[in-house]
Amino acid sequence: MKLAPRLAVFLAAVTLGAAACAPQTSGNSSSGKDEKTGTLRVWLFQEVNNKPKERAVDTVLADFERAHQGTEVDVEYIPVETRAQRIKAAFNDPSSAPDVIEYGNTDTAGYVEDGGLADVTAEFDAWDEAKDTDPTARRSVTVGGKVYGAPYFVGVRALYYRTDLFDEHGLDVPRSLAELASTARELRAAEPGLYGLAVGGAYTYGALPFLWAHGGELATGEDGTYTAAVGSAAARKGIEAYTALFGDDNCPTAKCAGMGGNDTVTAFAAGKAAMAIGGDFSHQAVEAGKVKGKYAVVPLPGVEPGSIAPAFAGGNNIGVLKSTAHRSLAVDLMKRLASKKAQGELFEAMGFLPTFTDVRERAAEAEPFVKPFVDTLEAGTRFVPASPAWAQIDSSLVLPTMFQEIVSGKKDVAAAAADAARKMDDAFGSAG
Repeated sequence: MKLAPRLAVFLAAVTLGAAACAPQTSGNSSSGKDEKTGTLRVWLFQEVNNKPKERAVDTVLADFERAHQGTEVDVEYIPVETRAQRIKAAFNDPSSAPDVIEYGNTDTAGYVEDGGLADVTAEFDAWDEAKDTDPTARRSVTVGGKVYGAPYFVGVRALYYRTDLFDEHGLDVPRSLAELASTARELRAAEPGLYGLAVGGAYTYGALPFLWAHGGELATGEDGTYTAAVGSAAARKGIEAYTALFGDDNCPTAKCAGMGGNDTVTAFAAGKAAMAIGGDFSHQAVEAGKVKGKYAVVPLPGVEPGSIAPAFAGGNNIGVLKSTAHRSLAVDLMKRLASKKAQGELFEAMGFLPTFTDVRERAAEAEPFVKPFVDTLEAGTRFVPASPAWAQIDSSLVLPTMFQEIVSGKKDVAAAAADAARKMDDAFGSAG
């Protein structure tokens, strides 16, 4: 895919700024060293189709090595599935640890708690490009008021729907969550072989917009001290709205209770669902499926007609390990990898949305498929509690268990939500 002219010109304009980023010396490394030459080790996530990402990254590394004679960069692309074990092991063994890592934005608080990430607040605040960072993306690298990395890309979800089926049955695109539910059931009745709206009992980030749109919250608090709020009346309304979509009149419980986000997108791409909640990062998979040319995307509607449901702002960050012996070089490389120019090229390579608002706007102009996701971001997104406990809550499947208990009939909404709240509070309490 070639750069659209407006985006190409913009990226060329920011190239000089990115190349001019000089490293700032800091004595904030736990190694006590700040060597100005040598080899920097970098761990980045391996994507399904990694070659385009490698080419975009190689461009950054070439510029970095030219700017810092006597240095070279060794990049290893690690599987996302084993990142937790690899990165925590690196925290415990500085001698074999990388200098710079890519990490999921929900991992920030846990990695800070583990003492693995360097505080780069001063360098981030002095970085001219940082002023254009999306506020939610900045929150994803912030713990206790300090910054522990640079946002790399952001991902949000919106509503994919079959234009051919909507036209065939004379349906309008849903403008509220209530209309979404009724339209899903109407499509299921008209097309019994399809899910109306594919939903999943293990699809946490597809369910959360329903909770947030009804005024609910996952938890209340800040700076690592949180109290679960999923048992509140507002949260229960959202949970009920989501779990009501399971059943023979839309997405049969026996098939859908165990489905996750990838399963719902796969069902849509394969032509087995009339609608699905998918991310900007799902675009390539849908384009490669049977529904190519027969679908469109709009923001997921909220409770009020015409509103947009708050989406989870996912994505990844780039951070510097506290143990690095190349603090200044590592920070400079972090900024180059996460720069406006690099994020624009990563969007071109992989379709990952930039975290800079101006770059993202130009990306939307260059590629129309981006617009509903940008509209969703601009309407306001949400994030998980910035607590190290979130990793435990997520890995323990607290929320999927709650959804599955409700749709299976084992517990009603109030009881399942109360149990989930207790589990979350136990995790928050153990995290300190």
